[in-house]
Amino acid sequence: MSRPSSPVAVCDAVSRVYGGSNGRFRRSKPTVRALDDVSLSIEAGEFVCITGASGSGKSTLLHLLAGLDTPTEGRVTIADTDLSACSGKERVRLRRDEVGIVFQRFHLLPALSARANVALPLVEQGVGTKSRRERAADLLERVGIGNRLTHRPDELSGGEQQRVAIARAIVTQPSLVLADEPTGELDTETGQNVLELLQELPGQGRAVVVASHDDTIAAAADRRIELRDGQVVEDG
Repeated sequence: MSRPSSPVAVCDAVSRVYGGSNGRFRRSKPTVRALDDVSLSIEAGEFVCITGASGSGKSTLLHLLAGLDTPTEGRVTIADTDLSACSGKERVRLRRDEVGIVFQRFHLLPALSARANVALPLVEQGVGTKSRRERAADLLERVGIGNRLTHRPDELSGGEQQRVAIARAIVTQPSLVLADEPTGELDTETGQNVLELLQELPGQGRAVVVASHDDTIAAAADRRIELRDGQVVEDG
């Protein structure tokens, strides 16, 4: 009998505190408890929406799940790896191989074409030029902008840029895809198209976690986790 697979991501009693004393002779900064004793588990093939008011801890939680930040207390585990036990280089490697990130403001490199932006994460994985170009072109075709391969970001609409960002996030075939307000700056129709793209990913075995104020995304998710003042007040 095969054993059940482990969760893709786990937060175990995680807290993140900012501020406090900066040294013996320096004035302390106000302490902000952005996350407070958060525990949750994300499974493969699951679409989870993180909701909550501004300042509730949504972005902080995504940053911890991405390995872009570390908890003050508790433990974050990605693909069976405890991030607290990793060096900075090890976290970068884990993020490169296991995590895809869709930023709200896209973070595309302006001098590169859509295809080159998507292919960029494959450079660090040592994938050859021909394979990189083919994989990037295939993904851009799948997200509906295969005719815009050579266009730079300033030649693309907001929706097209977001599609490039999604293609870039999944080009390495990560087990976990994180998206921070992916429809926040898009019109309704384009936002719906982006949501449909994200909804396809769990069917490919990926876990998808989206932080959003968008009720449409929350309704489409398999599970909704609400944060309030850094704590989980609803999970289901």
